Amino acid sequence: MNDEMQVELPERLTNYLGVLDDFIEKEIKPLEQQDDNIRFFDHRRENARTDWARDGVPRDEWIALRREAARRADVAGHYRYALPEGYGGREGSNLDIAVIREHLNHKGLGLHNDAASEHAIVGLVPILLCQLLIEFGTKAQQDMLLPQLLNGSGFLAMAITEPNHGSDATHMETVAKRDGSDWIINGRKTWNTGVDTATHNVVFARTSGKPGDVKGITAFLVPINPEPAPGFKVERYLYTFTMPSDHALVSLTDVRVPADAIFGEEGNGLAIALRFINENRIRQAAASLGVAQMAVEESVGYAQVRSPFGKPLAINQAIQFPLVELQTQCEMVRALLYKTACLMDKYGAGSQSDKVSMLNFWSNRVCCEALDRAIQVHGGLGYSREKPFEHLYRHHRRYRITEGTEEIQMRRVAGFMFGTMGPNKRSKS
Repeated sequence: MNDEMQVELPERLTNYLGVLDDFIEKEIKPLEQQDDNIRFFDHRRENARTDWARDGVPRDEWIALRREAARRADVAGHYRYALPEGYGGREGSNLDIAVIREHLNHKGLGLHNDAASEHAIVGLVPILLCQLLIEFGTKAQQDMLLPQLLNGSGFLAMAITEPNHGSDATHMETVAKRDGSDWIINGRKTWNTGVDTATHNVVFARTSGKPGDVKGITAFLVPINPEPAPGFKVERYLYTFTMPSDHALVSLTDVRVPADAIFGEEGNGLAIALRFINENRIRQAAASLGVAQMAVEESVGYAQVRSPFGKPLAINQAIQFPLVELQTQCEMVRALLYKTACLMDKYGAGSQSDKVSMLNFWSNRVCCEALDRAIQVHGGLGYSREKPFEHLYRHHRRYRITEGTEEIQMRRVAGFMFGTMGPNKRSKS
């Protein structure tokens, strides 16, 4: 693949989108309508999904429905798309996943793809976790965890962020110290997503070095379900802009793990975190682009049929021009998305981190602006729960903070531009 951005997508990829659409129509939409499952997507959605009696975590019925959709997708050969063939996948590239995620999100709210829970018929976060296990895990860790991740019975939570330390993980206060052949972990983590269903928590802790050092942080696999390791405690779940919430504040007090609980290389745990975050950032950008495009198209369609004062809204430049600007932004984001994904496939997932940061903060921002505009164009209907705009806005507003805030993304781009980081980093004189 040349560095020049290809103008057209590969035919085998565009054909596959049609295969996915056919699968959704035949398998997923009937399941979505069965047994009033539509309650998870219509005006009742947050209440139907949320177990208010258990601190607002996802209801078991909601989790079970997503797992059934994922199971059907796996049987049909879609769920493991990004994995190597030896693990039942199709060797899906970064370009493939970016295009697929944009496409699924463009289709709107539904069981085929639920942005708020990171569920999709082409596996996203669980499959990315599988990729981490394949790349960094030992054979024993892979044998223990991969089957559970692939069949949906297990999950790996990622414990990076701390109450006093968000985007700068190098200053984390959680520490792990040797005790014979074991390690003892102490600290607190917040926004620890998925601990309600995860079998293990990937806990990042400093094992050597000083605050601010990139090296010296180690990842540990800490068992948390069905029986948590002694000393591990979920302090509380955090109620958020979008419910249900499986984001927890947790504490670790003298949590003992064996040496074989180390995930990846001792002292180089941030490599795992960065591998996860970098690929997740471009996938978030693709998701936001798909939703933004959907919001623009829905607004254009509504403006053409809504006729206050006897004339279609669509004839008003006050309606047209903001949507023109958003459509232009969607086209530009799409061009950079596809180019960056192609370059990542050629040079490696971490090779385009400045472009990934550009995509992440700008696509997420465009998405929020497009959803806000869709609400405005639709008027009272847009503000109501009859439309999905408010639900999608609340989720995608999160993306402007998670995986690194907008400000962190811009700081990274600036570092590449001004030579303070990246391949052209200037040495200190």
